Amino acid sequence: MVRAGRRGSGEPAAAAKSAAAEHAAGGGGDARKETAQPRTDEDPTRAASAAARAALARAGAERRKAARGSSHPRRTRRKAPRQSAAPNSAEAQGRSTTTSASAAAQQPGPATGAARPTPPEDLRRTFPAAALDTSPNATPNTSPAQSGKSRPARRDANTDSAAASWWGSAWITALEESALDPARLARGRDYAGQGHVDAITVTPGLVLAYVHGSRPRPYRTKIALPTFTDEEWDRFLDAAVARPGHIAALLDRQMPHSLADCGVSLLPGPGDLHPECSCPDSGRPCKHAAALCYRTARLLDEDPFVLLLMRGRGERRLLGELSRRNATLAARTDKPRTPARLPGVRASEALAPRSLPPLPRPLSPLPHPEQPPAYPAAPGGPDPLALDQLATDAATRAHTLLATGQDPVAGLTLWQDAVRLAAARPGSGLTATGRGLYESLAAAADRTPGDLARAVAAWRQGGLEGLAVLEEPWDPPAGRFDQARPALRAAEFPLFTPWRNRLTHPAGTLQLRLGHDSLWYAYESEPGHDDWWPRGTPDHDPVGALTALTPGR
Repeated sequence: MVRAGRRGSGEPAAAAKSAAAEHAAGGGGDARKETAQPRTDEDPTRAASAAARAALARAGAERRKAARGSSHPRRTRRKAPRQSAAPNSAEAQGRSTTTSASAAAQQPGPATGAARPTPPEDLRRTFPAAALDTSPNATPNTSPAQSGKSRPARRDANTDSAAASWWGSAWITALEESALDPARLARGRDYAGQGHVDAITVTPGLVLAYVHGSRPRPYRTKIALPTFTDEEWDRFLDAAVARPGHIAALLDRQMPHSLADCGVSLLPGPGDLHPECSCPDSGRPCKHAAALCYRTARLLDEDPFVLLLMRGRGERRLLGELSRRNATLAARTDKPRTPARLPGVRASEALAPRSLPPLPRPLSPLPHPEQPPAYPAAPGGPDPLALDQLATDAATRAHTLLATGQDPVAGLTLWQDAVRLAAARPGSGLTATGRGLYESLAAAADRTPGDLARAVAAWRQGGLEGLAVLEEPWDPPAGRFDQARPALRAAEFPLFTPWRNRLTHPAGTLQLRLGHDSLWYAYESEPGHDDWWPRGTPDHDPVGALTALTPGR
């Protein structure tokens, strides 16, 4: 009726408009009575107008009813039609699909501008078997149900299943150090390299996967690992934010050594991994658990956050904690601090003129240095006589420095000090004890024991100046050196040959050397050897210096 009224409402409406115009022009009549109850004995035009108005009213009522029905639909229960005992399943499925689609279409969707809720932290990560294999020669892992065979498709036997990072190697070390049978580890390594491990699921404290063995049905294998307490996580996070390089390394999927060992043992140790498997093998671990461990090491190589998830927290939560702690640390560090007042004295007080008490007089030095204690001889230890000599020399130098304020040997070179120490030792280095001392001192000065013995003779002859006469020829000024040859000639010595500060006997056995102290030093050598050794006592007279060497003259 509504649709018929709508289609026929055009003509009655026109008729109604003309009827209303005529009624207004005529100025009389009870129009509402005629509209409400049209009579058949009246004018046909008015009857048509009344019928048109009634149709418009019914059409408006139907539209309002339809609008109310669309906003608040009423649920009506209809009786299901009778069906046969065995209905067609395809038709039933079609009806079910249609009903579900209609219900879904009637449910209002979420607002477009509404904020999307934040998903909870992901504490479960699954790594497909294809993602675990990084070798170019590996083939996809196919389950027995897909391939129709009893075992998965094998990868290349040369695929290396060992870890590439140091933290992955530490994971494998924890497995191998707690294993009881190396043969099972070798089988597990082969299983890992040949693709027997299916997808790996990692949750806090657990690593789970199905591992294919010799039977058609794979074994359920898992590895348990202790998780961190809240206190341990606090220590780990504090250590991570203490150095900016730690956070940068984690974001770069690296694990610094200092972060892995920051007071909390992040990497597992021997006995921390607890493998379990549904296979009948009672080994600890079995080859299936070993294969899972080797493949897990590859996961740790790619992402160290997998290890942190095993310890109890996911990547999203850890990054949030690190961000908050890092911001707190930065705010605490950037906070201006009032510098502490340093203890001290004001400059005006320190520079104020004042009278200071005189310094106490130094103690008078002892008349002579005391003797050092005796050092017992020990097998393989230093020479007690050498220790006694060094202690005596140190005491003598300290006594001289205290009495005069000067160190007598402060300006000596290493070689000169070695000669001084050797000259202070009685003997000439021919005994076993003296020979050891000469060898050690000569080696320290990069000289030979023979050079040291000759220098000791020169030191004993004239001290530091005597050593200079031995080793340093020089050109003396005219005068005293030129007067030496006539004096020797007058003493019936042959004519000596001059060279710089030296006068040599024609036979090559005697020699006089003039020092900077104007003293003549006598030397003696075997004929024809030119091997000069200091002899006698220095003298201002060249004849007197040679008298001790030529007692018959």
